Amino acid sequence: MENGKQWKVTVDGVERSYPAGTPYRAVAADVQKDYAHDILLVNRDGKLCELHKTVDRDCTLKMVTAEDKPGIQTYERSAVLLMLRALYDTAGRENVERVTVEFSIGHALFVRVKGALTPDQPLLDRVEARMRELVSLALPLDKRSVPTDDAVELFEKTGMRDKARLLSFRINSRVNIYTLDGFSDYFYGYMVPDTGYLKWFALRLFEDGFVLQLPGQKDPEHLAEFRPSRKVFREMHDATLRGEALGITNVAEMNDIVAEGKATQMILSHEAMMEKQIGDIAQEIARRKDVRFVMIAGPSSSGKTTFSHRLSTQLMACGMRPHAIATDNYFKNRADTPRDENGQYDFESLGAMDIEQFNGDMKRLLAGETVEIPQFNFKKGIREYNGDYLTLGEQDVLVIEGIHCLNDQFSHALPRESKYKIYISCLTTLNIDDHNRIPTTDARLLRRIERDARTRGYSARATIQMWPSVRKGEENNIFPYQDSADVVFNSALIYETALLKPYVEPLLFGVPRDCEEYVEAKRLLKFLNYFLPIPADDVPKTSLLREFIGGGCYKT
Repeated sequence: MENGKQWKVTVDGVERSYPAGTPYRAVAADVQKDYAHDILLVNRDGKLCELHKTVDRDCTLKMVTAEDKPGIQTYERSAVLLMLRALYDTAGRENVERVTVEFSIGHALFVRVKGALTPDQPLLDRVEARMRELVSLALPLDKRSVPTDDAVELFEKTGMRDKARLLSFRINSRVNIYTLDGFSDYFYGYMVPDTGYLKWFALRLFEDGFVLQLPGQKDPEHLAEFRPSRKVFREMHDATLRGEALGITNVAEMNDIVAEGKATQMILSHEAMMEKQIGDIAQEIARRKDVRFVMIAGPSSSGKTTFSHRLSTQLMACGMRPHAIATDNYFKNRADTPRDENGQYDFESLGAMDIEQFNGDMKRLLAGETVEIPQFNFKKGIREYNGDYLTLGEQDVLVIEGIHCLNDQFSHALPRESKYKIYISCLTTLNIDDHNRIPTTDARLLRRIERDARTRGYSARATIQMWPSVRKGEENNIFPYQDSADVVFNSALIYETALLKPYVEPLLFGVPRDCEEYVEAKRLLKFLNYFLPIPADDVPKTSLLREFIGGGCYKT
């Protein structure tokens, strides 16, 4: 306490007085009754603070729960530390060579374990029981700041060489380490005060590892239903194995390559791998003689436009004649467009599309008729016909891109065998280290921030502000249909975050401190700080990343 000094703390418009040195946890306890979910952090005048921090000034606090993005991320990180401690306790530290938290799948985290143990369900049941025992003890997640060199030495001694190597690239003189019941680890982000906050979790055997099931942001008091997309999982798992084979599974390993001056070869090899995958898809389409419609869908900033161009090039190499069709041209006229619950035009819903007109035109093309393809005039809000006629010959195929292309309701009149459906997404598998994953949404958001700034003049703040709405549309209209695809194409390039860093950092620094989006901008800046930058000089003009940074040979 500071000689009885009192500070004014305002929460939800109510001002209270607290002695200097009062933990924010005590402030949170005073207002917890007003919140439906546990308070996990506080936002003090735009800065996130953990609950062990203390009152040291007059301030306004916003309570952060798992219903908020920073809150659910805090819960996830803390649960990972709890799981690691329990796994080492149960299996024995000497039997565990490596634990990797690899990616999110079906609202759970996929984890693999290497060592002298068999990760079967009985073992997982014992680990889960130990987790619950640690929760019942409400053990603190102690945070301490240590010299970076000392942290590197600690992680070398404990066999966490991925973290030791990661921190060796840090220019900061000190780093924060969290310790739970004698087990220390490094995490990128905030944590809960103690294990008593971690009430909801489960462990389940899955494929060659297991999943840590956690609550979702929409319902923090219940485990999210585990409904994994097998096709997406297989693509992400295969990408992880490819990364392991190339010796690039985390940021430190990539930083080593950049520091050794080998970035160009890394770029070219990964671009070549992607081109081969696109070529393989084109060959599969060519083999299916009945396919006349290639339907492509994926979430925002997946690189759908460049992928469509590159696929068309490969289809031509297979002797086919591709024609691009944009489903935007089949929007209903503005006057007939449905509105959402806020009274705004809902352009992303299936109801905004003239489904019958689309199916009628495609059926006529399939029957060999000549069809005039409409053009949607976005300024006037109407469809127009400008003499764009199309007839399908024997080798012709339509390449159709749009958010509803995987939904069979959109193309209900077309025979299944005439369609080849492709789900494309940026499925990042490169992680910061073994215990700190990079969400795939972060990679797409970075792409979107740069593209919006370059092509639309949007600020990073504006892009971050609209991102939740974009994500909601994806959840409703794209993700439910991803398993109906014939193939999943992963548009992530292992080097892309290092490449985007010099483009995006200045934009993020431009987000004002006094706005809600600052918290997310600061998190992304901290995330980018782990990467050594890569210049764009050696990125091919055909690269999918050119859709976002510019300089490509395709019209996007």
